[in-house]
Amino acid sequence: MTRIVIGQYYPADSPVHRLDARVKLISVLFYITSLFFISNFYGYITAALMMALVIRVSRVPFAMMLKGLRAVIYILCFAVVMNLFLTPGETVLFSFYFLRVTLEGARLAARMALRLILLIMGSSALTLTTSPVQLTDALESLLKPLKRIKVPAHEIAMMMTIALRFIPILAEEMEKIVKAQTARGADFDTGGLIKKAKSLIPVLVPLFVSSFRRAYELADAMDARCYRGDYKRTKMKAARLDRRDACAISVLAVYGMVLILSQIIKI
Repeated sequence: MTRIVIGQYYPADSPVHRLDARVKLISVLFYITSLFFISNFYGYITAALMMALVIRVSRVPFAMMLKGLRAVIYILCFAVVMNLFLTPGETVLFSFYFLRVTLEGARLAARMALRLILLIMGSSALTLTTSPVQLTDALESLLKPLKRIKVPAHEIAMMMTIALRFIPILAEEMEKIVKAQTARGADFDTGGLIKKAKSLIPVLVPLFVSSFRRAYELADAMDARCYRGDYKRTKMKAARLDRRDACAISVLAVYGMVLILSQIIKI
């Protein structure tokens, strides 16, 4: 569980870390959205090169980015297997009894795997290069126009950021509980599916109790510091766009144009 990367922050002095959080948030949303409109492998190559460039410039270790994929390895394998064996097609590559692997299924499984990998890495790149405070301010700034229709933009941004930051905290707490239960003789590896599910009860109960305790402690800490949301709230550092943000937007625009060309003319 400690292999979860989404929600963690990796401090470093890089051009990506110094970008405005709003630019990074919009860029990640644009990048993730673009993955669902790619229809050929040239588009995936473009998206992969873009992600490689971001990882290189951000100075985040590539091994740390790969750790984020370990948490979804089972989901990735399940999606690949389902698309590989259940997709009908004309060109049969492999057949064994009722199982058939077609060329269309293999292509769809590969696209699904690449899409999921790039999606997870894109989300991890955002949280690894953006502090929780910057992410909260960026979400609040982007949701600020909705205040005109009485939408609590600051509260929504705060809740989303806290939920995101709690992912690695709860993962670490779960690992501690599993180790404590294992030291007391609990067995989480042997037995069938039902037995393994029952063995998780001694883990889930204290995990829920710990989660509620942390939530109450956080609420008390915010209340003790006179936290009142965005009521007459000022900021020590006002976010402003500069040349670095303009360059990032230009790179994103070039990526979008290359991606569109790769889908239209099939380069």
